[in-house]
Amino acid sequence: MPEPRETAVYTHGHHESVLRSHTWRTAANSAAYLVPSLKPHMKILDVGCGLGTITADLAALVPDGRVTGVDRAPEILEQARATAAGRGLTNVDFAVADVHTLDHPDDTFCVVHAHQVLQHVGDPVRALQEMKRVVRPGGIVAVRDADYGAMTWYPDVRGLDAWLDLYHRVARANGGEPDAGRRLKAWARQAGFTDITATSGTWTFATSEERAWWSGLWADRTLASAYAERARLGGHAGDGDLRAVAEAWREWGTREDGWFSVLHGEILCRKEA
Repeated sequence: MPEPRETAVYTHGHHESVLRSHTWRTAANSAAYLVPSLKPHMKILDVGCGLGTITADLAALVPDGRVTGVDRAPEILEQARATAAGRGLTNVDFAVADVHTLDHPDDTFCVVHAHQVLQHVGDPVRALQEMKRVVRPGGIVAVRDADYGAMTWYPDVRGLDAWLDLYHRVARANGGEPDAGRRLKAWARQAGFTDITATSGTWTFATSEERAWWSGLWADRTLASAYAERARLGGHAGDGDLRAVAEAWREWGTREDGWFSVLHGEILCRKEA
């Protein structure tokens, strides 16, 4: 029987407009639900680490431990290494890996962390089983994912509903589940976890600077990223449709009353000792 492997396509790709949002992520704004559980000596695996900004924060929080960041994209790991080196961190390393078949022995890590990963994988339950396998008894698997269907905004700018519908169609055609946040607890139960703490967290963009940043990166992503290419090639949208969505994003960004909230599901799963 062939080894399980990733079968989904990463919807966003690594266009500059995507990395613009990834570089903003920190342990404080993206892993606050996990931080209180960390101890200085812990050994952590950060799955889908991307540019390594959260990975580096985790390494700083476990100065007597070690953090390994893994990602499927070798080119992005070079930037992650630069992120860690720029902060003078010596307790962090990076490697290429597929979450469905992690290259680590059973019971290796104190914590396995994944941020915005399960929404993009072909088999989230298998991924959670692998994370469970490599975490030590008594250890924690911590997962946080956005839920696109629960995102909400004001005012109701014409075109943003079309964006959400388009994103759902493209992401699901790529083999992912964009409404992952609400499903994390169910997936964890299917993966065999029984000790699960389920919470939620949000990102909110409302100031003029936040609106300009959030709307700008989504407008650019809609026109120029791998997501845009997959929307076209999959027959989900034409150039005119994509331009209309991008214009809607830019219009929303100019609204002084503009407000956008991104809901995330969060789970802390403790492996039975």
